[in-house]
Amino acid sequence: MMKPFNKCPICGGELSTKVVEKLLRGGKNTVVLKVKAEVCLHCGERLYDQRVVRRFEEIREKLSQGEVKGFQPLGKSFQMVLSKSH
Repeated sequence: MMKPFNKCPICGGELSTKVVEKLLRGGKNTVVLKVKAEVCLHCGERLYDQRVVRRFEEIREKLSQGEVKGFQPLGKSFQMVLSKSH
């Protein structure tokens, strides 16, 4: 697979292939993925393959529709709103 960029398009820094965690949300559901990305060693920008980005979109759509078959539960997620009027 040929890299689309030799240098970071944001800052011109060196890119390195790494496995990163990507958090995707759809509706009230969230999934954590481990995926390969080109990561800038200078600014931290992540560049994903187009096929991976399309997969992100498919997963977000499934999450929005509540289709979580085949996803492994990691625990529970909670939301908390901190108000400034304490």
